[in-house]
Amino acid sequence: QVQLVESGGGLVQAGGSLRLSCTASGRTFSSYAMGWFRQPPAKEREFVAVITWSGSVTRYADSVKGRFTISRDNAKNTVYLQMNNLKPEDTAVYYCAANRARDSIVVTWGRYEYWGQGTQVTVSS
Repeated sequence: QVQLVESGGGLVQAGGSLRLSCTASGRTFSSYAMGWFRQPPAKEREFVAVITWSGSVTRYADSVKGRFTISRDNAKNTVYLQMNNLKPEDTAVYYCAANRARDSIVVTWGRYEYWGQGTQVTVSS
């Protein structure tokens, strides 16, 4: 079992920045690739970013490329999502997730085994 806890969400004006954190407890954090997903109001959950266990490979949704950066610190059991130049359409509940295929880049939320509870990000115009 892996327990994931997100933090860092909040209310920010368009053009601002936030950094989300997701801290894991339980089994070895470095055994997992980590992903960030989001669910905007009245919409389905969507892929945001993913990072392999070593941090050597990342992938981003086109909508956030160049604005968001995913990173991880295995010594701290934490994955981060730095979000810059935020837009109102980034408003969503953001979730982190763990995937046991630690070298794989997976963008489908159904293939992740463990999920955090989510953190709300609201971007005002």
